[in-house]
Amino acid sequence: MPRKSLQTLSEPMYYVLLALNTELYGAEIMNEVKRISSGRITIGPGTLYTMLDKFVSNGLIKRTNQSLTSKSYIITDEGKKMLQDEYIRLCTLIADGKYIMEVTV
Repeated sequence: MPRKSLQTLSEPMYYVLLALNTELYGAEIMNEVKRISSGRITIGPGTLYTMLDKFVSNGLIKRTNQSLTSKSYIITDEGKKMLQDEYIRLCTLIADGKYIMEVTV
């Protein structure tokens, strides 16, 4: 069965939504993702703007400013709900794995 679009978030998607708890424009989003992931996640402009368009069309973020030179974005309540659901899902994965890893490692 194919996975429903945006049912779960990829790691870069998760970090972009985390970053957008503050209003940011493209380059700021890339820098913030890199900062909060301690440099593990880097996103190029092509990937970022594809992701942002998908998030906007699904109501997870909204454009807050659009000029000829830049567009700003911020997470919506729906996006916050998805981010919270993903956080809980990831915590559940950790909790489930913790028991097995502590017993077998």
